[in-house]
Amino acid sequence: MIHEGPELLTIGQLARRTGLPVRTIRYWSDVGALPVVDRSEGNYRLYDAESVARLALIRTLRDLGLGLDDVRAVVGGEITVAQVAARHVSALDAQIQSLKVTRAVLTTVAKRGSTAEEMTLMNKLARLSAAERARIIDEFTAEVFGGLDTTDPDIGTRLRFGIPDLPDDPTAEQADAWVEMAELLQDPGFRVSMRQVIEFDAAGRTAETPAGTSLRFMSRLVQLAGDARSRGVAPESDGAREALGDLLGDADRAAVLAWIRSADAARVPRLRELIAQVRGMGAAPHYQEEFTWVVAALEAELSR
Repeated sequence: MIHEGPELLTIGQLARRTGLPVRTIRYWSDVGALPVVDRSEGNYRLYDAESVARLALIRTLRDLGLGLDDVRAVVGGEITVAQVAARHVSALDAQIQSLKVTRAVLTTVAKRGSTAEEMTLMNKLARLSAAERARIIDEFTAEVFGGLDTTDPDIGTRLRFGIPDLPDDPTAEQADAWVEMAELLQDPGFRVSMRQVIEFDAAGRTAETPAGTSLRFMSRLVQLAGDARSRGVAPESDGAREALGDLLGDADRAAVLAWIRSADAARVPRLRELIAQVRGMGAAPHYQEEFTWVVAALEAELSR
């Protein structure tokens, strides 16, 4: 039937007016996104001015990444632009998070020169669900603190809640840090070393010992060393011995030195750095100079 009314456009004329290829317009017509208004005597497709506006909407929706099902629903009046936009935003958020995780894995692989096996493990860790990530943390704290009789029963709980989960919208740096932290928490050697540190700390406590974790005691040592270094106190001097005495009292200096070295072997400082990075706090201080001062002071005292 020949349409009698406003001017109709052939598919070629519509293409020239909109700047879209004929094959694209034909495809969108074929899938039902752009209805044909009428047919010419030669059975060619004809479109009207409303088709021009509809093509502009279809083009915009496709440029924004919407699928043809959503496009058809919008142009057919089954769903509003606002509704499909909200739904698409949610899908994009999930895609963006996935891309961030992918970037973090690839960045870490490139930085470490990882093998294919290591890359597979990192990718698996990065894509764990929230429940699976929580299980890693629970298993770590259970193995490190399980059955351990300490004078500070809340130490395991504090560490459990002190280890952060991957944020809902992580940066590439946070995702990278969480992947490394998850590897560390699952490392059997790290778990054994960490438990040894906690056992050593627990064994040295008495009813008069201030409650706190081994990390807290380490912080006190760092503060002591920082104050001494700022005053120019040499680790082999009598001033260093007096400073250590104020903190350590009659404690066995050899045992304290072994404790510090075991904490370093357990990679506790690296765990603290990763926790800070996952929390978005940036890199935690290393305090390497302070630890070096304490070790040197203890060694000097033991050599007397």
